[in-house]
Amino acid sequence: MDMKSYFHPNESIAGKAKSDKHILATIAGRFIGANPKHPPIYRIYSDEGFRRGADYRYEMDLALRWPELEDGQFVYVWGKLWCDGEIEHPFSVSCFSPVSIMVNGTQQFASNLNDDVFPDRSSYFRAKLSKGWNHIVLEFVKTATGCGGKFGTGSIKGFPMHILAPTADRDGQEGWVYSSPQSAAWEIMPGAEEERGASAAVAEWYPQMKWTPQELNAGCFNRIYGEQQGKIAYAWTKLENRNPSVQTVRMIGEYQGQLTVYLNGAPVYEKHQQHSAGPLDVTLPIPFGVHDLIVRSACAGAAWGFSLEIEHVSGESAGPVRRIQPYPVEGLRDGWLYAGPFSADNAPLPSAITRMDAVFGSEGERTFWRADLPGAWVRPYLENAVYGKWNYPLGVTLYGILRTGLELEDPHYTNYAADHIEQCTSLHAYSVWDQAQYGSPGVNHQLTLIDSLDDCGSFGAAMLEANKLRALAGAEAAAERIAHYISREQSRLEEGTLYRTRGTTDFMKDTVWCDDLYMSTPFLSKYYELTGDLAYLNDAAKQFLQYKKLMFIPEQGIMHHVYDFKFGKGNGVPWGRGNGWVLFSLTELLAVMPAEHSERPALLAFFSELCQGYRRLQGIQGLWHQVLTDPESYAEASCTSMFIYAFARGVRFGWLEEAALYVEAVLKGWDGLSRYAIDKHGNVYGVCRGSGYSFNRLYYKDQLSWQLNDTHGIGIVLLAGIEAMKLRKHVSTLGGLESR
Repeated sequence: MDMKSYFHPNESIAGKAKSDKHILATIAGRFIGANPKHPPIYRIYSDEGFRRGADYRYEMDLALRWPELEDGQFVYVWGKLWCDGEIEHPFSVSCFSPVSIMVNGTQQFASNLNDDVFPDRSSYFRAKLSKGWNHIVLEFVKTATGCGGKFGTGSIKGFPMHILAPTADRDGQEGWVYSSPQSAAWEIMPGAEEERGASAAVAEWYPQMKWTPQELNAGCFNRIYGEQQGKIAYAWTKLENRNPSVQTVRMIGEYQGQLTVYLNGAPVYEKHQQHSAGPLDVTLPIPFGVHDLIVRSACAGAAWGFSLEIEHVSGESAGPVRRIQPYPVEGLRDGWLYAGPFSADNAPLPSAITRMDAVFGSEGERTFWRADLPGAWVRPYLENAVYGKWNYPLGVTLYGILRTGLELEDPHYTNYAADHIEQCTSLHAYSVWDQAQYGSPGVNHQLTLIDSLDDCGSFGAAMLEANKLRALAGAEAAAERIAHYISREQSRLEEGTLYRTRGTTDFMKDTVWCDDLYMSTPFLSKYYELTGDLAYLNDAAKQFLQYKKLMFIPEQGIMHHVYDFKFGKGNGVPWGRGNGWVLFSLTELLAVMPAEHSERPALLAFFSELCQGYRRLQGIQGLWHQVLTDPESYAEASCTSMFIYAFARGVRFGWLEEAALYVEAVLKGWDGLSRYAIDKHGNVYGVCRGSGYSFNRLYYKDQLSWQLNDTHGIGIVLLAGIEAMKLRKHVSTLGGLESR
């Protein structure tokens, strides 16, 4: 395939950029501009709603919700899902009884006789979602088998969706609403353009998040936590003064129990134990800006809580002082967050409670923020398409951006990559707690629910690289978890070879993939750097030698993509990126391996054999092909980048003989990328999408298409450019090996 077909030659960055650094800055800048640094969204979640399991599907057992439900009656479940653009979304459903699923008023799924009697089976379908809000309604019919089902994403790793409540009283909150039992089917679904019939047919939606009058009179802490003699709880809000001068604020209300008020961590008002309602009257000077207001209370009886409202503001000139949310939480109505209850010796300090990334308390009392509604908790949800997400393609993307910042000596890039990674690591401990509490976390789902090397090794390696530049909150704990998974939990063959006994699809069962060298050995190499424990380095070295036995094609000097034990052979297809992962990862290992390591000579020999095989297959335009041995398959940017990266390092570190041949291959390859695969806006073309595997090379050639700006390729293109620059500098100095 002619790479010129990706775009007109005049659109190439090669004709626009003044230097390789300019190219790197353009690619990295485009990516950063397209994926701004937005934090997770915090939402109110009702623990009286439907729980998501570890498979990220909602468990909707309506027979449990309505024990008096009669055969033939209907129950409706309604939620909404936002989409940034039109997409085909994968869904999965398991049926406890007949179910019909409507998306934006159109039926997209109806169970059949088989579905209705096999509740453990999953049915998959895809539905078109529109830009904006999409309303999803499930119609369940009660039969003798039950009523309900499990429904949610059809792609746990790719689209771990969460649903938002569609009713006005729960606006911004996570979760579905469900109807009371209905004697007849609705003709018009809620959320349809003409909302009548169905909306009018049901008086109320459930769960109802309303306190009874008795609960409202019991005090905020009592209705949230119950009577907890001697226990401590906190309430948090903020005061904002928009007037440049100091304003004197009087706040009045009532309290029960022992109470202390803190402003910005310092106590400003205290009341001793109060068994009945007592007056609360606080006068405070409030400077310009936003200030934390904390109320700490100890339970002294059945009534436990407080009320606090601004009554009067005065100062040099009248100005607005208002109470605002302590942190943006969608669905929060009254502007207070609550944490507790804690035993007196376990309660966090008031100065340590004003954060949204940590669980509070010790074992037995660990908790997070709640709202003053029945069963209402605060939870973070990642709603960005890219920023803050943890997955393996983003691992190599962020590694490339991080290294770009170092090469350009520009902290804009290094900070972006490190901040993305730290958004994940800082929430690691929370997400583990969240998963145990609710079934599936709203952030860090792949790290928290690790079940494959894809989930941890790539991003973990980038994390350790970023952690060298600055200590990232939670990084070392996350690294320890990843190391334990790779070393102790990941399936292995008898001799220790990393191995897939299962996968997201049946064909992955009993296979070894080239990809998994990248998903494991760079992390193991960097974890060895962090800990000094040779066991991790030795494990990485062993993987390369074992994979060579299974997958190396000696007559060509390249690798099968997959070895399938179901057939006892390699699949016979040298997929470009799979081979690229091998060579890239081997350089990461060799770069940290001590010169005296016993396996180093064998690994250097393997590296040389692979480089010779790959160099012979470079295309006339400097790029390598999707199927390495098929010049009719498309020229592929990510494997090209990895070969450039490895060749350049091989020359710089003295691992390769006939260095001139590899210098030429690197420069030819980088020129080809910049001319044919990168346009003037920094868009990267020709990167193969995420793959399955096949014994049919036409799958790779014709079905496994390329995608624009795929995250499998952006970072490695940057790394290739950096290594091409380093190689030019190395050769021009003629001063021997450049120190690492």
